[in-house]
Amino acid sequence: MAKQAERRAATTEAILTAARRLFGEQGFAATTVDDIADQADVAKGAVYHHFKTKEALFEAVFDQVSRDLVQEIDRAVRGEKDVLTMMVAGTQHYFAATAEGATGQIILHDGPAVLGWERWREIDAQHFGGKMPRAIAAAMEAGLIARQPVEPLARLLLGAMTEAAVACAGRADIARAGAEYARAFKSLVEALRRRA
Repeated sequence: MAKQAERRAATTEAILTAARRLFGEQGFAATTVDDIADQADVAKGAVYHHFKTKEALFEAVFDQVSRDLVQEIDRAVRGEKDVLTMMVAGTQHYFAATAEGATGQIILHDGPAVLGWERWREIDAQHFGGKMPRAIAAAMEAGLIARQPVEPLARLLLGAMTEAAVACAGRADIARAGAEYARAFKSLVEALRRRA
């Protein structure tokens, strides 16, 4: 029984790895289930056995990429001096990581279109978006910003981030746009900082 579970896990992992590579390189629309099966070295039926639809497979890849990005961001901001500078650095890293390549293709280009905005936001709230309320609460606890209801402020900042991400995704010069939005986000966050 354990060997069967191991084989199932190995097949699932091979499918996810192949799908992540292909969705990242070619995009969702240009990638077929046949391509994924070939790349994973499994039968097309095995793909559908593990993931009922191509969209379900994309959702699993999107979740995986989102989780990996948050871990990468956490490592990148670890040395920052306080929660607010961590938020700014994390946002800058998010925009840089999604500016081009596979991460940007999956998270910004295809994510909203394939998953729909509601589902995109639900998954994001489990990863990058979910960090915002915790960071705001920590900043208040540390006395960096004035105490106020956390949820509205977190939603406003996250809304600004989401809108910036969408604007960046639609631009040909996504790296430059991301840097501009990251600077603007820094201005927003620093305006909240209590002055001594």
